[in-house]
Amino acid sequence: MYVMIPRRCSIWTSIRCFSCEYQNKQFLSKELKSLLVNEHPNGRYIYKERSFVPYSIKMASTTAGDVTSSENKQNKLALEKSPYLLQHANNPVQWYPWGNEAIEKAQREDKLIFLSVGYSTCHWCHVMERESFENPEIASIMNRYFVNVKVDREERPDIDKIYMTFIQAISGRGGWPMSVFLTPDLSPVTGGTYFPPTDKYGQPGFPTILTSIAHKWLENKSDVLKSGSRILEVLKRSVTAESLPKEGVVPSIDCGLDCVRQLAGGYDEEFGGFTDAPKFPQPVNFDFLFHAYARDPTTEAGKNALNMCLHTLTKMANGGIHDHIGQGFSRYSVDRKWHVPHFEKMLYDQAQLLRSYVDAFVITKDVFFSNIVDDIVQYVTRDLYHKEGGFFNAEDADSLPTHDSTRKQEGAFYVWTHQEIEDLLGNPIPGKEDLEFSDVFAFHFNVKPEGNVDVSQDPHGELNRQNVLIVYGCLAETAEHFNLSTTDLNKYLEEACKILYQARLKRPRPHLDDKIVTSWNGLMISGLARAGFAMNNKKYVEFAENAAIFVERYLFNANEGLLLRSCYNGEGDTITQTSVPINGFHVDYAFMVKGLLDLYEATFNKHWLEFAEKLQEIQDNLFWDSVAGGYFATTKEDQTAILQLKDDHDGAEPSSNSVACGNLLRLYSYLDRAEFNEKASQLLISFKESLTRVPAALPELVSALLHYHDSMTQIYVVGRKDAADTNVLVNIIREKFIPGRVLLLVDHQDPNNVIFSKSKVMLSMKSLNNRATVYVCHRHVCSLPVTEPHELATLLDAKN
Repeated sequence: MYVMIPRRCSIWTSIRCFSCEYQNKQFLSKELKSLLVNEHPNGRYIYKERSFVPYSIKMASTTAGDVTSSENKQNKLALEKSPYLLQHANNPVQWYPWGNEAIEKAQREDKLIFLSVGYSTCHWCHVMERESFENPEIASIMNRYFVNVKVDREERPDIDKIYMTFIQAISGRGGWPMSVFLTPDLSPVTGGTYFPPTDKYGQPGFPTILTSIAHKWLENKSDVLKSGSRILEVLKRSVTAESLPKEGVVPSIDCGLDCVRQLAGGYDEEFGGFTDAPKFPQPVNFDFLFHAYARDPTTEAGKNALNMCLHTLTKMANGGIHDHIGQGFSRYSVDRKWHVPHFEKMLYDQAQLLRSYVDAFVITKDVFFSNIVDDIVQYVTRDLYHKEGGFFNAEDADSLPTHDSTRKQEGAFYVWTHQEIEDLLGNPIPGKEDLEFSDVFAFHFNVKPEGNVDVSQDPHGELNRQNVLIVYGCLAETAEHFNLSTTDLNKYLEEACKILYQARLKRPRPHLDDKIVTSWNGLMISGLARAGFAMNNKKYVEFAENAAIFVERYLFNANEGLLLRSCYNGEGDTITQTSVPINGFHVDYAFMVKGLLDLYEATFNKHWLEFAEKLQEIQDNLFWDSVAGGYFATTKEDQTAILQLKDDHDGAEPSSNSVACGNLLRLYSYLDRAEFNEKASQLLISFKESLTRVPAALPELVSALLHYHDSMTQIYVVGRKDAADTNVLVNIIREKFIPGRVLLLVDHQDPNNVIFSKSKVMLSMKSLNNRATVYVCHRHVCSLPVTEPHELATLLDAKN
C-alpha cells in the first residue's frame, strides 16, 4: 500500500514534502534523468534501454522445468518464520526468500530477479497477491523467465531501503508492495509499486510488464546490464558523503524556527495534519512542535506550535483513523478529514502516538488526552501482547466479512451498516422512551443509512453502504441536540461502544502479524514508560519493563553482544527463531536505547541504564561512520546488500540517526562521557545540509539540535527509591513538561550504582536533614537543593 515518501532523498535535486500520489521530474538527479526518456502513461519513468513495450509473442523458455503446474504446491517460503512470507508459501509462484540460494540461481541460470517487498498487514500487497501471484498464468511467466524473491520489509529494512531509494528516484513515489527487477548481480533496472493484472486505461498490466522486460533481457542483455551498472554507480555516488570538515560547525539553533515555519506552511487549519490526503499521523512532528512550544510558550510561534499539535491530535482521536470501538489507531487515512483509513494497525504508530497524547495531557491536563493514552494502552496490551512481555507487529486491514465468506475485504472487521447499529442499539435511553441508543450513537458518530464513505475513497467497492465511525462535533453538541447532560451522554456512548465491541468479537478477526521486532518494541517501551511515569500508572511501567526483559532474553545475543532483529510466535505461544537469526540493524539499537533510558527514569532501575550504555557502545562499534559522521543503517557484513545507506529522514518512524543523537546527548548527561557529546556534535554536522535547508524533513533531529544548543536539564533526586518523601518530589516532576529532562536517582545507600563510577557530580550531592532532596542542573550549573514540593515546582517552572 502507498506510504508517505521521505521528504529528503539524497539523489533528489530539490526537496519538498509530498504524498505518494504526487510525482515531479524535478526530484530526479540530473545524472539519473539522463538515463530516462519521456514519462510512460502509467506515471513511471522508463529507461531508454528498456522502455515498456507490450509484447504478446511466444518466447523460448530458458528453463522449461520452472513452469508451474496448476496444482497448488508449497514453494521455498514454507520454510520461513515470517508471517508475510508464509502468506505466499502456497502461491503458484516459485518464491525464494532473500539470500544466496536465490542469487546463485539467478547467476547460474542467467535470469533477472523479480523482487517483491511488502508486509503481512498491507492491503495492496494482498490485492496484488490475489490478482497476480495466485494467478497460474501470471505465475507461469514469472517462473519461466525470472527468479522470484519475496522480502518482508519488517525483517529486512535494509533491503527494502536500498531498492525503495531506487524506486522513489525513478518514479517520485514509493510504497508497498514494491516491485523491482534486478540483474543477477542485484543492480536494479526498473520497477514500481502495485501493478494491476491487466492492461487498462492506457497502463500496462503486470503480465505485459513481465513479458516486455523478459524480452528485453533475452534480446538486449548487454544493454540492460550496462543500464543497471550505470544506475548502481549513480546511486552509490549519490549516497557517498564527504568527510567531515576538521573545523565543522554544528548547525544554528535557527533551524528550530525554520522547522516550525515549514511545518506550519503545510498545516491543514481545518482538520489538522501537515499534508493533504493521504494523511499519516507522523508523531515526530508533534514531538518537535511540543518541544518548540516549551521553549517559547508565550510567543506567537510557540502558541501556534502547541495549537497545531492539539488540534491535530483532537481531530485524529475523533476521526475514523481511531478505532472508537476496539481502541488504537490505523496507519493512515486516505482523505484529509482523518475519516476513511487503511485499516491496518501498526505497533510503531501506537507507540509513538502514546508519547504524543501523553505530552498533550501533561501540557494541558485535559482528560480527553489521557483517555486516549488509556485507549492505546488497552489496545496494545490486549491485542498485540505476548504473554512473556513482547509486543506483536500489527493487525491486518483485511478480513472476512462473515465466517462463511471466502474473500477478505478491507475494513470488514471495523465498519457498520446503519441497520446493524439500529439492531444492536435499539434499546431506549432511560427516561426517554422515544429516544434509542442507536439515535444518539448514529448522530454522534455520523452513521448514515446510505453509508458515510465517499465512493472516491472506496476503489474496490468494499465499503458500499458501510459507515466508518467519525465525530465531527463534540459531546456538548450531541448532548444539546438530545437535551442530555454530557455526563449521561458519555455514559450512554460508552455503553453503546461496549455492546458493539462484543458484537464485533463475533466477526472473523483480521490477521495478526505475530512477529516481534526489536526496534518497534523499543518504541513501545519508551511510550509505556513515559505514559506510566507521567500518569503515575505503575501497570503501564510494568508492561514496559516486561517488554524490556523480553528483548534482553529473546532478542539479545549476550555471547556475541548483538541485538537480533526479530523473533516469532510459535506453537503454544513459544518464542521461536529462524535457523540463521537476522542481526539487528542500527534502528534496533537506537530505538531500544531510547526505550531503556525512558524506562530507567520511570523505574530508577540502574540495570536499564547500564544496558542502554552497553547497546550504545555496541552500535558505535558496528554502525558509526568514522569518515563522514552519523550511523549507517547496516554493517558491511552482508554482501547481498549492495549499498550501505543511512536513515536520513523522519517519517512514519523517526530516523535512527535522529533518535541516536538524542540518546547520545542524554547518555552524556547521565554518565558524563564526553565522547557521547562529541559523537552527537559530529552527527549534527554530518546532517548540516538537511537541517539548514529542509529541517521539516528531520523534526526529531531538530529537537536533538535544540537540546545540543540549550543543554539538557538534569534533575537529581537524592533519596531512597520508593521512599515516601522521594515519591512526593518525583510526583512534582511528573506533572511538568520538560523537554530534555534527564532524571537521576542518587541513592548513597546503593554504592554499586553505575552512575557513581561515571559522574563526580553525583558523589557530591547530599540530602538535607536526611530528607529527599532535589538538585536541578543546567549548563553545568546546579540550583540550591530543595526539599519542599512547592519549592521544586517553582524551580522547575523557572528552568523550563
